[in-house]
Amino acid sequence: MPSRSLPAVWALLAVILCCAALYGGWGEWRPVETWKWMDIAAEGGTALMSALWALLILSSRPGGRVTAQLAGGLVLIMLGAWADCLDEFVRLPTTQYLDNAIEALLPIGMLVLTLGLYGWRQEQFTLNEHMQKRERLFRDHRAFDRLTQLAGAEYLRRQIGLERARHPGQATSVVLLDLDDFHRVNHVHGAREGDRLLQAVGHLLLLNLRPQDLLCRYAGDRFAILLPMTDETEARQRAAHLRQCVGLLAHHTKGGGRVEVSARVASALATGDPGQLLARLDAALERPDLAAAERSRAGLAALTVPGRVG
Repeated sequence: MPSRSLPAVWALLAVILCCAALYGGWGEWRPVETWKWMDIAAEGGTALMSALWALLILSSRPGGRVTAQLAGGLVLIMLGAWADCLDEFVRLPTTQYLDNAIEALLPIGMLVLTLGLYGWRQEQFTLNEHMQKRERLFRDHRAFDRLTQLAGAEYLRRQIGLERARHPGQATSVVLLDLDDFHRVNHVHGAREGDRLLQAVGHLLLLNLRPQDLLCRYAGDRFAILLPMTDETEARQRAAHLRQCVGLLAHHTKGGGRVEVSARVASALATGDPGQLLARLDAALERPDLAAAERSRAGLAALTVPGRVG
């Protein structure tokens, strides 16, 4: 990835300079007054942007057939456009077919790029299935954190609104799951082990969700799950199941130790303002003794267990 970018830059520069040297050595420079600046800008700009796109692909994708096709097609398009641009500066002899040969690379590059785009499309189908429980209705990479690859609270609020708009007559529920005494993991085992635990819990929750559910990292060590087409009773059952799964997690540190994990959960029907809904769930997790009162007042159901992380 980024380590491949610098060699690719030097390789592209070498190809561009070699091509320019061949034109300069074999051809005759055109008078400046005959230069067509619009053509120079269009063809030179096409070559420049194609080279830039190729570098972006090489720096952002792992190696493989699709990456090679995407980058290779763009490089061929760059060479064809660069040859067109050099034609505006240099007149080659009629017996020299170098320019025709290089310019012919442009349609070949478009064909190779099309093959790469088709392969990329097949990749996306697979990635969409993998990301379904993290994205659901729309994709916005800015909403995801690098640690857990899960979206945050604002993304969850938008998804709640979208789900209610799409299915106004069906029940939708939200579950909040909070790891007990997570700060002790960072204190005893270090922040890196805490990060590894969050990643492990995130993967575990994803494995125990339905395809239509959505998992978000709500805040810190707190996760939120959107459960479409799920009433209050089923939401409580699913919340209890997720809490039990986390409690059975055997997380081993790199030093050979074992971290025992437990969690508290709270669930509620997704009615009213999403911000107020999440605030009620937050309050239920912070004050388990208020869960019964909240349940009767706002349709809130909270499940709590004593926790330990050590």
